Amino acid sequence: MELNVCPLKNTLIHMHHTGKRPIGPLLGIDFGTVRVGLAICDRDQKIAVPLLIYERQKREQEAEYYLQLVKKERIVGLVMGLPVHMSGAESKKSLQVRAYGDWLKQITGLPVLYCDERFSSAFAWDELKAGGLKASQRKKQLDKVAAQIMLQAYLDSPKDKVQEVDVGPLEVMPRTVE
Repeated sequence: MELNVCPLKNTLIHMHHTGKRPIGPLLGIDFGTVRVGLAICDRDQKIAVPLLIYERQKREQEAEYYLQLVKKERIVGLVMGLPVHMSGAESKKSLQVRAYGDWLKQITGLPVLYCDERFSSAFAWDELKAGGLKASQRKKQLDKVAAQIMLQAYLDSPKDKVQEVDVGPLEVMPRTVE
């Protein structure tokens, strides 16, 4: 498994795949046991925007939902927020996120990577507060904005740290730590 820099606090991301970065939209996923925050980026992978908050359902319904979303939005890869401790060690919830990511990879056939999501919810809360939203309104938007912040952090990773490795189509280009 490759270790890669994620600019959100200059932390690490863990890649499932290596290879050329796919061209097209990526889906940012802020996993929760009740809700999942989703964000998407443009085809050129420059700007991430909040998409929606998905209320968790039975696996069969979720599988159908993600398959339709991937097809509709032409998603080429998944970026999942990975909850880690301040030390950088993975948390118990990290295991749930990884299991969900493995499941998404299996049903969609898309590459999955994990990005340290420390502080993404706090940053999202502050941004929503600065936008004048009341606490109750912020709670309703928090997960999808956290997904946007995490996905944008991935997109803003230094391009000079990208290494292209041709290992097949629709693979994620690693961003290595030096």
